[in-house]
Amino acid sequence: MNQTAKLTPFLRPLLAPLSVLYSGVVRLRNRRYDKPAARRRADMPVLSVGNITVGGTGKTPLVMETVRVLRRLGRKPAILTRGYGAGPNETADEVREYAELLPETPVVVDPDRLAGAATARREHDVDCLVLDDGFQHRRLERDLDLVVIDALDPWGGGRVLPAGRLREPLCGLRRAHLFVISRVNQVEPRVLEDITRGLASYNARADILHADVKPQTLVMSDEREANPEVLAYHNVLPVCGIGAPLTFLASVAGLSGRVCGRLIFKDHQRYAEAHVRRIVARARKCSADLIVTTRKDWVKLAPLWRRLNVEPELDLARLDVRMVLRDPDELFTRHLNRVMERRREP
Repeated sequence: MNQTAKLTPFLRPLLAPLSVLYSGVVRLRNRRYDKPAARRRADMPVLSVGNITVGGTGKTPLVMETVRVLRRLGRKPAILTRGYGAGPNETADEVREYAELLPETPVVVDPDRLAGAATARREHDVDCLVLDDGFQHRRLERDLDLVVIDALDPWGGGRVLPAGRLREPLCGLRRAHLFVISRVNQVEPRVLEDITRGLASYNARADILHADVKPQTLVMSDEREANPEVLAYHNVLPVCGIGAPLTFLASVAGLSGRVCGRLIFKDHQRYAEAHVRRIVARARKCSADLIVTTRKDWVKLAPLWRRLNVEPELDLARLDVRMVLRDPDELFTRHLNRVMERRREP
């Protein structure tokens, strides 16, 4: 779980002065990049997918959906990412996901987005770029800013880091061209109405789309695929190391016959044999017969699971989910197509 979310009510006031300082620095930086001369334009369309809070909001699924739509439009996109959370000689979690689910799409890892854009053009002959987590990385000019808002925690506690979860003051939302409110199927309609009014108060020009996050497939350790509804016949221990685990936990709980505890590690957890032994011990203690994790954790846990030859009666599975846009009028596609047409190459 995101560490900021764990702050006690007593600690938050102590961190408030640091939040004021951080907010001031971010405002000065944004003031600099508000000037067009401070930004650099790539020689192809650039679309950014980002958010205003730390932790998982659904950026990665939206990046993948953006790439899929661009390919349906006949474009050749590349994904630019900084590779956050990866150590030396390691591959970031999101990069692994993109490589597995979008094998035809090049992924360029470079904290310098301008250099990454040049690499994408030179080495992969692409005609558009999708920035993963690009909202606050403003040096590279973008043609479309997509901002994901988590319906479960839209405003990050109302404070910037470290006292809250905001990456920048909420006034930064005025830069967005399109909001996608994720996980709307997990909140009441009145909550969604409040979020919509809040977004309009900061940026009335941007369109708003809603998106559900839904279980898609359950994949067992031997790569067999099953309907997620089979979880109803298992005693399940959910395990994850992601920025916002609530959606995953709610999905597992809604499908399972019995959820016996849970294990939540830090975001981008680097799993070792000791973590597997801890998971197995917890499963035995609560009589679980199935460990369920996320795709992001699976790529790191599954190899360890097989190497340690964990007892066969305790299986490891991953629950794959997908972001489903509520977009009967194809507003999302029209936004992307408009950008492509506006910057059509001569």
